[in-house]
Amino acid sequence: MALLQANKDLISTGMKEFNVLLNQQVFPNPPIPEEAMMTMVDDWVNFYINYYRRQMVGEQQEQERALQELQQELNALSAPFLVKYRAFLNSLNQPLPFS
Repeated sequence: MALLQANKDLISTGMKEFNVLLNQQVFPNPPIPEEAMMTMVDDWVNFYINYYRRQMVGEQQEQERALQELQQELNALSAPFLVKYRAFLNSLNQPLPFS
């Protein structure tokens, strides 16, 4: 069963907003551990899920399916960000080349 168009639109909006959030991030100096960044990203995903939960329409089952899809999409968007953060942390452990 396909999702209601209103819920599809909310998922699309949530993904766009979440992507903006990820793109605005500046890696902290001093850096935080990778596990802490993963926790922070999980918190962001949960924040978005809770925010959009109140806006989903349709029967309970429809709303839950839409929220599950939104969560999957946000997790997919966060994966490259976490890879980038891991690379950032690894770069800090590399000796700097001489100029």
